[in-house]
Amino acid sequence: MGNSYAGQLKSARFEEALHNSIEASLRCSSVVPRPIFSQLYLDPDQHPFSSADVKPKVEELDKDLVHRCTQNGSLDFSNTLTVNDMEDDEDDEEMSDSNSPPIPYSQKPAPEGSCTTDGFCQAGKDLRLVSLCMEQIDIPAGFLLVGAKSPNLPEHILVCAVDKRFLPDDHGKNALLGFSGNCIGCGERGFRYFTEFSNHINLKLTTQPKKQKHLKYYLVRSSQGVLSKGPLICWKECRSRQSSATCHSIKPNSSVSSTVTPENGTTNGYKSGFIQTDAANGNSSHGGKNSATSSTPARPGNYSLSPRPSYASGDQATMFISGPPKKRHRGWYPGSPLPQPGLVVPVPTVRPLSRTESLLSAPVPQTPLTGILQPRPIPAGETVIVPENLLSNSGIRPVILIGYGTLPYFYGNVGDIVVSPLLVNCYKIPQLENKDLEQLGLTGSQLLSVENMILLTIQYLVRLGPDQIPLREEFEQIMLKAMQEFTLRERALQMGAQWIPVSPGQLPWLARLIASVSQDLVHVIVTQNSLAEGISETLRTLSEMRHYQRLPDYVVAICASKIRGNEFCVVVLGQHQSRALAESMLTTSEFLKEISYELITGKVSFLASHFKTTSLGDDLDKLLEKMQQRRGDSVVTPFNGDLNEYVSPQEAAAMIPTQNLDLDNETFQIYQPQLTVARKLLSQVCAIADSGSQSLDLGHFSKVDFIVIVPRSEVLVQQTLQRIRQSGVLVDLGLEENGTAYQRAEKYVVRLDNEIQTKFEVFMRRVKQNPYTLFVLVHDNCHVELTSVISGSLSHGEPSHGLADRVINCREVLEAFNLLVLQVSSFPYTLQTQQSRISSSNEVHWIQLDSMEDMSCEEKLYFGLNEYSKSLQWGITSPLLRCDETFEKMVNTLLERYPRLHSMVVRCYLLIQQYSEALMALTTMASLRDHSTPETLSIMDDLISSPGKTKSGRGHMLIIRVPSVQLAMLAKERLQEVRDRLGLQYRFEIILGNPASEVSVATHFVARLKTWRGNEPEEWIPRTYQDLEGLPCIVILTGKDPLGETFPRSLKYCDLRLIDSSYLTRTALEQEVGLACCYVSKEVIRGSTVALDLSGKEQERTTVSENESDELLIDLERPQSNSSAVTGTSGSIMENGVSSSSAADKSQKQPLTPSFQSSANSVGLDEGVSTGTVGTGETLKQECDSLGPPMASSTTSKPSLASSSSSSGPRALPWPGGPVQGCRGLHAALPPIVILSKAAYSLLGSQRGGKLPSSSSLLPHADVAWVSSLRPLLHKDMSSEEQSLYYRQWTSARQHHADYSNQPDPNSGAWACHPRRLLLTGPPQVGKTGSYLQFLRILFRMLIRLLEVDVYDEGEINTDHSESSEVSQSEGEPWPDIESFSKIPFDISVHDPKYSLMSLVYTEKLAGVKQEARKESRAEEARKRATVSMMLTKYAAYNTFHHCEQCHQYMDFTSASQMSDSTLHAFTFSSSMLGEEVQLYFIIPKSKESHFVFSKQGKHLESMRLPLVSDKNLNVVKSPIFTPSSGRHEHGLLNLFHAMEGISHLHLLVVKEYEMPLYRKCWPNHIMLVLPGMFNNAGVGAARFLIKELSYHNLELERNRLEELGVKRQCVWPFIVVMDDSCVLWNIHSVQEQTSPPVEAGVSSKNVSLKSVLQHIEATPKIVHYAILGIQKWSSKLTSQSLKAPFSRCHVHDFILLNIDLTQNVQYDFNRYFCEDVDFNLRTNSSGLLICRFNNFSLMKKHVQVGGQRDFIIKPKIMVSESLAPILPLQYVCAPDSEHTLLAAPAQFLLEKFLQHASFKLFPKAIRNFKSPVLAIDCYLNIGPEVAICYISSRPHSSNVNCEGVFFSGLLLYLCDSFVGADLLKKFKFLKGATLCVICQDRSSLRQTIVRLELEDEWQFRLRDEFQTANSSDDKPLYFLTGRHV
Repeated sequence: MGNSYAGQLKSARFEEALHNSIEASLRCSSVVPRPIFSQLYLDPDQHPFSSADVKPKVEELDKDLVHRCTQNGSLDFSNTLTVNDMEDDEDDEEMSDSNSPPIPYSQKPAPEGSCTTDGFCQAGKDLRLVSLCMEQIDIPAGFLLVGAKSPNLPEHILVCAVDKRFLPDDHGKNALLGFSGNCIGCGERGFRYFTEFSNHINLKLTTQPKKQKHLKYYLVRSSQGVLSKGPLICWKECRSRQSSATCHSIKPNSSVSSTVTPENGTTNGYKSGFIQTDAANGNSSHGGKNSATSSTPARPGNYSLSPRPSYASGDQATMFISGPPKKRHRGWYPGSPLPQPGLVVPVPTVRPLSRTESLLSAPVPQTPLTGILQPRPIPAGETVIVPENLLSNSGIRPVILIGYGTLPYFYGNVGDIVVSPLLVNCYKIPQLENKDLEQLGLTGSQLLSVENMILLTIQYLVRLGPDQIPLREEFEQIMLKAMQEFTLRERALQMGAQWIPVSPGQLPWLARLIASVSQDLVHVIVTQNSLAEGISETLRTLSEMRHYQRLPDYVVAICASKIRGNEFCVVVLGQHQSRALAESMLTTSEFLKEISYELITGKVSFLASHFKTTSLGDDLDKLLEKMQQRRGDSVVTPFNGDLNEYVSPQEAAAMIPTQNLDLDNETFQIYQPQLTVARKLLSQVCAIADSGSQSLDLGHFSKVDFIVIVPRSEVLVQQTLQRIRQSGVLVDLGLEENGTAYQRAEKYVVRLDNEIQTKFEVFMRRVKQNPYTLFVLVHDNCHVELTSVISGSLSHGEPSHGLADRVINCREVLEAFNLLVLQVSSFPYTLQTQQSRISSSNEVHWIQLDSMEDMSCEEKLYFGLNEYSKSLQWGITSPLLRCDETFEKMVNTLLERYPRLHSMVVRCYLLIQQYSEALMALTTMASLRDHSTPETLSIMDDLISSPGKTKSGRGHMLIIRVPSVQLAMLAKERLQEVRDRLGLQYRFEIILGNPASEVSVATHFVARLKTWRGNEPEEWIPRTYQDLEGLPCIVILTGKDPLGETFPRSLKYCDLRLIDSSYLTRTALEQEVGLACCYVSKEVIRGSTVALDLSGKEQERTTVSENESDELLIDLERPQSNSSAVTGTSGSIMENGVSSSSAADKSQKQPLTPSFQSSANSVGLDEGVSTGTVGTGETLKQECDSLGPPMASSTTSKPSLASSSSSSGPRALPWPGGPVQGCRGLHAALPPIVILSKAAYSLLGSQRGGKLPSSSSLLPHADVAWVSSLRPLLHKDMSSEEQSLYYRQWTSARQHHADYSNQPDPNSGAWACHPRRLLLTGPPQVGKTGSYLQFLRILFRMLIRLLEVDVYDEGEINTDHSESSEVSQSEGEPWPDIESFSKIPFDISVHDPKYSLMSLVYTEKLAGVKQEARKESRAEEARKRATVSMMLTKYAAYNTFHHCEQCHQYMDFTSASQMSDSTLHAFTFSSSMLGEEVQLYFIIPKSKESHFVFSKQGKHLESMRLPLVSDKNLNVVKSPIFTPSSGRHEHGLLNLFHAMEGISHLHLLVVKEYEMPLYRKCWPNHIMLVLPGMFNNAGVGAARFLIKELSYHNLELERNRLEELGVKRQCVWPFIVVMDDSCVLWNIHSVQEQTSPPVEAGVSSKNVSLKSVLQHIEATPKIVHYAILGIQKWSSKLTSQSLKAPFSRCHVHDFILLNIDLTQNVQYDFNRYFCEDVDFNLRTNSSGLLICRFNNFSLMKKHVQVGGQRDFIIKPKIMVSESLAPILPLQYVCAPDSEHTLLAAPAQFLLEKFLQHASFKLFPKAIRNFKSPVLAIDCYLNIGPEVAICYISSRPHSSNVNCEGVFFSGLLLYLCDSFVGADLLKKFKFLKGATLCVICQDRSSLRQTIVRLELEDEWQFRLRDEFQTANSSDDKPLYFLTGRHV
């Protein structure tokens, strides 16, 4: 039939087509049915080639057909007999429109001995879904699993496999007549009649079996792999209307189903065959890989280069001719604009629909049909017959780009054309939301007319020129620009005036006019009737063309039909363009299969034979043989010799290179950017924990464990293992012991292969069994193979399909609360779609450094894709990015000669020949030099000559990237053969870099590597590419994608000439160049620009932008030698920025080239580096590195090193003209040189003109699709965060993508992101592995820190002055006995270590202490108080960062709405001290209202309930707890839930008015007591004063209330607890008895809860007689000595039980900022009240770094200038009315700060004179640590210290009241020259006080001795007067 490819059809396909063809011919009366071959070729469902694709024997086909026809005795035509079947079959026959009776049905008996059980097939195999749901069922491609209902088993569904072409699409249309199915149970295949099939599966029907009636459901696999009932099969359009939504989204395996989306018009009642996907969103991606809106793109037709049924993937949407005639459906609509008379037969044309709205949207009236319809012939004008041998004759396979309108049918030799939907979506204007339109600068109304689109297309094609191919992304931008222009034009013309559009009549000549400038590259054909005419004409011209005639590259066919309007398409005839377009339509997997097919079937034999001869025409093999004979046995010397020096193989194998002593292998460093990124990851994890979503509770975990999942690459596994071992992370996390960590590392790295399931299950078991361990699942290179499990069953046997999805997205992983998923990728675009499972806030991007200044501190800079592009502007003779033009010309010539082969095959064969001939040219046949491209020649020259120049034998690595494994193996064999024949096998190695296998290196090379590395064990072999550092070798890197392997610094060339136009997505292209990315010395970038003197452009060019600009910072703490050298060609800091010395550092220590030898002689190799610590690079290479003196560490290198290097003027170096020079020179420091194909070069090269699109504007990844053809441009300089947001808005996952199933929440429309999933992105080889290993380490440290708390650990002070308690106490007593306790004297000395810098309180004992006792500590530096880290226990108090299940209710983070659940209540009382009414506010949450009493009517707050003294409830703490807090809304330890063991208690936070909103937000469930606004600047004294005043007032109210209920007043509980917000833990201590007396008895301490401490103290007998009770401060120095007395009568601080009844008349000083508690304790004691400290309890206080009673920042009230010198404490006061700088701080604060520092000025006599203290009456103020204060109370009957015979050195009177009188002062004696300080509120009261106290009698005052605090008069300054005793 004119098509020689029939032999490749599956026999089944052939049968089927034959069967359909016969059926069709029987059914139609007049028309010749569609030819069987066009049916086979243009069928939308082309199956992959498999071993069964062998041409069946014709006899067998005949037999088969006869058998089929006679199966039931006659051909079964029952389907065609009734009108009933012209309609849709209803579920029930009665509902059918026709009245014809149903056909009676008699069932055939089952064959002898077969099973007849319901639910089982006749072979006895179970078919019920229940039993098969977990089975892995293999079904042939093109089949779907569906569920059948058996009338006898209503509750069961039976599983069947049915060919999906016999099932309807989502609209109930397009199901082929007949049936084709397989039995899942016994595996029997090929049931061609449903009757026969229903018998086999025992449906036992009473009516005739119909597939519509019994095949009910699609079956789908859930994410756990369970097969379950899916959506209904839409047998009717009307029914599919309601269920179409579900059908769209969950139809199983739909990536290969050939359904048609609703946008497709129908033609003559039949759906057009062109599957117009995405008409609404314009979702077609570049290269036509459409992803359908309906989620069911059709199978593409024959895109492959050979016209056999090709591997065309399910994600390419498309346009083919539909299958044989289908049943007619009731709901058809005539799609052609002219209703034709009568009814017509189907003409399913390939028709892209012009408008986006569905044609099915409006119902059309039906005409009742009667009789059988007579089909009409197909109009000839709508078809195109493809000429025979088109490809053979012309050497071109035309590509037809669908434009706008109806494409015709194609018949005949259709394998020789390709139809591409590349630009089709550009012509469909998507419906965009208004905000998107505004962003694009468009108005909704402005659409381009067809005429304008045609003209734009022609202009675009003209502009492309002969080399480029059309790119969808580029054309979309042109369309967008045009629409923006029209929008501007519209606005300019303002409504009314119309501008004239192009009329259809003008179109043809305008089109020709534009095309005329193209120098005949673009032709325009205009026809009147249909596009078919134009296409036929073009194809005819092509087939008849003579070879000398020149063809246009593009023919634009326009049909200017009056009826249908203008339609057009583009026929691409250019040799280069048509091939590139056809090849770019295949995905990577598809074209790799295509290549392997061409190799397996021997299609390449012509090409191979062409390359059997050399370019000079000699027979290659014979030539090589001749050379081998000439050489004899000897081989070229391995190193340190020229190529013409030969030695025997034994000698060569035994040659040993010089060893390079180098750093210890295992050093592993983390560099600054890696630390920074690790911290960013950590803070993101903390953000997740703090988000309040309860998705991560960090406080729950005490350990970190991890697993790293990597793609299938043996080298990558080994590389990751090496990093894990070197980093020591396993030992740091406590996962493994030091000795075993090396072996055990392997269980932490898993690769995505078939064994992953078992390994992963083990890991998930560990996750479940260790709920207190936080597991991190690191998915490295996560962009690779991110396909869904569901599509995996349809993949073409790719082993890794869907594995990542199965692991990362399985339910256990999603639900495990102790598992974080960290996905790591250099090309994250496939994870950044609308359906992304990772929240954009959980993305962590590599840090960016923006300018050269930032780089100043680093030795190494990252050299990435951006830098490669920019390096083209350096203008150097040998650029880093190159395109081998000569090679490209050769390729083009060959491609014309072999049009049927994939271009990569041709390129690969040519490349092999190039390298082979270059080798021959350089060794034996100089005549071949001219036939190698200069590029290849220079690479090979460098590769084989560099080892010969030195004794070390080091050389370079060349990577040749060959994606196809078969081609790579071929290349390795051929090159190895040539190398060995030429005797170079000891000179350089050839390695096949296959991801599936380990690195294999010849033993003599391994020996050489071992020598270089030094101390490797005997059995060492290289396992990663980095291990090959310094080895001269060619690595032929194969595999579909590069997988992130790191290459050594000796990598010098990266040959990417095979990476061609098949790589038109951003990820595919950039990850290839990513191979060469690395760290280089920053001098390279600077040096290159300086060396060329690029006229001041240096700054701009060398700044590094976009996400590749992540240069390494130095870790400043290590010696700089570590980074002095500049070797790093390829990633000396490698993909994890780790100085990967194990593999790489032993590298580049090359001796210098002869030209520099002289200067270097002063330091031999052994001398300068014998210590082995000159860092990551070569010893003396710096001279040729334009670096200047190396920064060698001073400790290790000899001085001569620096001097020798500076002797060779570094900057003046010429740029090496090419690699032919021996010295690696600047090249040593340069990044690898990358040789690209022309297509890749044009996308990656410099886009300064901006004419060409850059790789960043391409579709980001083949698994995603653009959401809309109208979208803003992605700028190259967008940060990676902005790029992520761009892709998240404008791309969506295709159907086979793992994220496709992540559908938005139907209610909110938001996509579900997984809360515990993070994405780390950074450019390739930037150091991500090191970063995430560091993250694991700091995460672990943080978890440990979360379980720890820093508490103050300071011993008591002033213990030597304390008074010994004479009264004996019995030791074991739990409570003090009031009788004996009241006899103990009060210990006035302060022992709390926080007061170590305060004035001492005078006691009689102090007088005897040596005067120099106090340490000289003039300045009160903010000394570092001693702290120690303690583990938190279950009884700790917590801040807001603690979350756990138990205290969740207590914290009440439910929602913002809860905030309104608390009510605000004012509470007013009068205070005698303040002399006015005080109004406080309570904020009381609903849940806490029970603690208060409210008035009956107005909900007015009356009082806070108090318990009775006699209450004995063990589950209650009686005292209300007040915690004053300031500046610590987040960090204050205000969560007492655990400390109180969860029991009911009353806790009030006391906060300042301005801080109330912050505290309320953090602690919504706490009662707040808000201080009046006047106290906003007050100190802690005010808070304590108000707490006490309020509590006393409340006690009175409660007494009154309870008295009415018959309770005695004294029975109401009078205590409150006042506690700091930094109290964290409470302990109980007991002294352990020791047998031998001399040994100090030990102290055992145990952590207890606050509840037990309070309950114990509250149970004290006769407690109401104590004024204050407290506990001691914990210290590690607590000894049994300090616990000897269980109770002390002394000062208590920080945590007190205060009896507000007894202390009614003792007040806190509300003015005070400091020492308010010492002052209060002294007043209480002098009033004769008891203060008791329980010594067997202790309190731990947390060191909280923020908030609390911090100092004010003291600033001038009026700022004169910004930078002022700090204000000294002596400037806090000034003379009244002086011109002094006034300060913005409270007067009292200034005064207290001044007094602390002014003791030398105020009380000179008192300094260190403890015998003569300063007398302070009624107050204790800190006047500096060198001074003692004697506190005396002026109240009558007060108990005071005995001061008989004491001469005081000063007198301090502070705001004294009327109790202080002249008589009192006269009792005390003062030293001569003692000083006085009287402090008063204002000047007048100061004068009055002096007069009232008759001070002028004994004290002398001078006018200049009056001072005030440096406040303005508005701030009410305090005044004081000083004087001297006379």
